[in-house]
Amino acid sequence: MEIRQANPADLPALLTLYAGARHFMAENGNPTQWGTTLPTREMLEEDIAAARFYICEQDGGIAAAFCFHTQGDPPYRTIHDGAWLDDAPYGVVHRIASARTVKGAGEFCLNWCLAQCGNVRIDTHRNNRPMQCLLRKLGFVYCGIIDLENGLGERLAYQKRMEQA
Repeated sequence: MEIRQANPADLPALLTLYAGARHFMAENGNPTQWGTTLPTREMLEEDIAAARFYICEQDGGIAAAFCFHTQGDPPYRTIHDGAWLDDAPYGVVHRIASARTVKGAGEFCLNWCLAQCGNVRIDTHRNNRPMQCLLRKLGFVYCGIIDLENGLGERLAYQKRMEQA
């Protein structure tokens, strides 16, 4: 598997990937995290234009996709019912989705993100059990609850940092 930056030509395949991910989420007890419309075409276009959207490929096909950046994230400024592991600079992963065609694609993406900056934060919906299991498996630590902007709800917040030598 390899990671590359997404480009506008990838948009049709990404929209299909996310439609499948929404269907999988709904079938697995999480119909509300992305509903029937998220992420929107506009969100993906913005992420691609800002060079913060990535594709995980295997044999020329899309195995997974995600947004990753190291500019901080406003909802992560305040966490309740817990605390972040540290206040060091961090990378953020959003909108990670697997095509479910390649075993381990989500794990590969998250490990790639960690290798980029050594400290990663991610959040997920309370009902997204598959993602919570993956995060625990990879050693992410549950840190507390963050509130999304514009009153869009709360999310479970996780963090993993590479051990310092």
